[in-house]
Amino acid sequence: MRLRIPPLVMMLAFGLLGWALSRYVSAADFPASHISKLAAYICFAAGGALLAHAVSSFIRAKTTVNPVTPEAAERLVTDGLYRYTRNPMYLGMLLVLIGEAFWLANAAAFAAPVLFGWAMTYLQIKPEEAALLGKFGDAYRDYCQATRRWI
Repeated sequence: MRLRIPPLVMMLAFGLLGWALSRYVSAADFPASHISKLAAYICFAAGGALLAHAVSSFIRAKTTVNPVTPEAAERLVTDGLYRYTRNPMYLGMLLVLIGEAFWLANAAAFAAPVLFGWAMTYLQIKPEEAALLGKFGDAYRDYCQATRRWI
């Protein structure tokens, strides 16, 4: 498997896209309220917590955190958040992008997390899944059948 764009770079790129959309599609602005700012804070906090917990799970399992080389994984991580989603790191990134759209108070900015989810699924997750299936076989297949890709 050869992935060229690290997910963190993709998240930053889609974050820039959300910001650009908010600037160039000002007709999609909505009133920034305490509720939209609260929603942004909740998404930022939840996304950051998911990312931190997911990374710490990989570190505790003594396996690679590098999403560009899933074939280097030493073991499957299926406990903690990984019991509920196979991709809590990417889900955390998605929540951060949703938080950004709320912060920007612009409906067009919500296109960025939608496009990020699509791009991650097809450019990162599916190739990762193929690599992990090749490495872990039936154990990974069983995990995929028991645990959703996103949520």
